[in-house]
Amino acid sequence: MNKTITNFIKIGLALLVGMTFFGACTKDRGIMVLERLPKETIGVYTLGEGAFGAANNSTITYYDITTSTTTKDFFKKQNGIDLGTNANDLKQYGSKMYCVVTGTTVAAKDSYVEVINISTGKSVKRIPFYNASKGFFPRHVGFYKGKAYVSSYDGFISKIDTATLNIEARIAVGGALDGLAVVNNKLYVANSLTPSFPSTNNASISVVDLNSFTKLKEIAVNTNPTTLATTTSGEIYTITNGTYTPPFIAPSLERINANTDTKTQTYNYSLGGIAINGAQGLVIVFGNYPSPNSLKMLNISTGATGADFITDNTAIASLYAVTINPLNEDVFVADANNYGPEGKVIAFSSTGKKKFEFFTGAIPQTVVFNYSYK
Repeated sequence: MNKTITNFIKIGLALLVGMTFFGACTKDRGIMVLERLPKETIGVYTLGEGAFGAANNSTITYYDITTSTTTKDFFKKQNGIDLGTNANDLKQYGSKMYCVVTGTTVAAKDSYVEVINISTGKSVKRIPFYNASKGFFPRHVGFYKGKAYVSSYDGFISKIDTATLNIEARIAVGGALDGLAVVNNKLYVANSLTPSFPSTNNASISVVDLNSFTKLKEIAVNTNPTTLATTTSGEIYTITNGTYTPPFIAPSLERINANTDTKTQTYNYSLGGIAINGAQGLVIVFGNYPSPNSLKMLNISTGATGADFITDNTAIASLYAVTINPLNEDVFVADANNYGPEGKVIAFSSTGKKKFEFFTGAIPQTVVFNYSYK
């Protein structure tokens, strides 16, 4: 699909609010201005969480689309060091990727954000996420006006300057902070429920003004929100997991209006993931055992789930995550492959037909794209 320059700029701005951002950027009176436009996707980075409980379990796999070759544990091969333990997020901003490595325990102080050159896979800097006494347990990263914002289970948001790659400030925001999103000059972050960082604040979305870097309010939602996704119209969809022990609370999908900072609707869905790009929405719907998970279309205007996305009967052993490529609307599905030592990523066209696949490290999730530029 041919894209006009106007459409590319809109996509770039939407990605800055959400997950990724095309090209390098400069500041022009507070507005991010694209310096170059993507031409085609030449490679795919995939973050593998790794087997639970194993040390240095996380990996980054690189798939070269132009040569159809796969390099597992690409980060280690490029840098000579392990990526780390329990990596949880990988996002692009400008010419770099930011990999959030949660670590093992607060005492181990093995939490950090690994900043990586997206063209080469080489480490630019490893930013420590711990102090003299404990680790912060970082979870997710988002971006706004040259800054990276990282949520942590310790209840703080950290602001990183993407030029110096130093932590500029940290503010207390809530409980065990997890997924986040940036929209309307504000950061929205989930107060989740995790036994490692118990908190009574586990059923709300904290709102932070990014211009003043101060907390504004909390929006009440269902218990244990974990994942956020935004639309271009300023709607935020939030997956909540409920509780797994008595008293049982059912999971849901919550809808928040970022213009009024109010919850507008609750949907009785049990979801494992969500991806939104423009008018395209996809959700992973948990199946009732032994039925597998399924990937469904999401009407982002109404919140209704629709037909199966995959239209060619391609089998997914363990549907784990989904990412949409904003350049060509291809959909990348992460298959945990029965949670064994090797996972798989399958690329589909926007019409749900398989294009190619490649194997990854254990439990693949987030995908980042390597573009060539005009």
